Amino acid sequence: MTKEKRTYWQTRHIEHVKNQTAKAIQTYGMIEQGDNVLAAVSGGKDSLVMLEALAGYKRFGKVPFQLEAIHIAVKDVPYEVNIGFLQDYCSGLDISLHIKTIEAGIEQRGKKSPCFVCSWHRRKMLFTFATENGFQKLALGHHMDDAVETLLINMAYHGNMASLPGKLKMFDGLLYLIRPLILLHDQQTREYARIRQFPPLISECPYADATHRTVARNLIHDMKKLHPKALENLFQSMQNIDNEYLP
Repeated sequence: MTKEKRTYWQTRHIEHVKNQTAKAIQTYGMIEQGDNVLAAVSGGKDSLVMLEALAGYKRFGKVPFQLEAIHIAVKDVPYEVNIGFLQDYCSGLDISLHIKTIEAGIEQRGKKSPCFVCSWHRRKMLFTFATENGFQKLALGHHMDDAVETLLINMAYHGNMASLPGKLKMFDGLLYLIRPLILLHDQQTREYARIRQFPPLISECPYADATHRTVARNLIHDMKKLHPKALENLFQSMQNIDNEYLP
C-alpha cells in the first residue's frame, strides 16, 4: 500500500466505517472489558477492514481488551493470499498474527459442496485455536449483505428463517462469535479497501461463484432495483417480525 493524501470524502468514509463498527460492537454487546478477541483474517477486503476497525476501537475505545489475528491457509484449495503483506499489515497495527495450515479434503468431499467442506474445516480450526488459547470472542468479517444473503438462502433452500447474528454464543458460552461489520454494506467495505489500497488476493478461489450465495446476491441486486433500501429493509425485517400475520 502506498501512502497518499486522502480527499475529505475519503476521510469521512473511513471514519464512517469505523463509527459503524463501534456502533455494532456497542449495540450487540460484542466486546467486554478484559476480553481476549481473536480476529479471523482471510486476506480478503472484509477481514482487513474489520481488523483495522477493531484495532482503532481498541486504541480509542473505552473498553480495554486484547486483540490478536489468525489466518487459516488451506493447502488443497487454490486460494492464495500475500502472507508477507498480512504479516506486515498486522505488525503495523501492533497485532500478533497466527498462521495455521490445514487440509480440507476437497477431493474426498463426496456430494458435499467444496465451499461447505472448506468452511467446516476452517471453522473447526478457528474454534479449536480460540478455545485452547483463552479467547472469549472470535471476530468474523461478515457484513449486512452476508446476513441478508444467508437469510434468503435459509428461507429458499431450508424453509427456515435464520441468518448471521451480530453475537452468537457457542459451546455453552465458552466462546462467542462476533461480527463487527454487521451494520455495514459490501459496497462500504469495498470502498474502504479501495481507499486504503488493500492488495487483491494472489489467487481467487475457483469455487466462489458456484454457490447458493451467488444466487442470493443476484436476487438482492434485482430487489434493489425495485427499492433502493431493499437490503436494509430485509435486514431490519429480522428484528421486526409480526407473528400475528404469519401462518
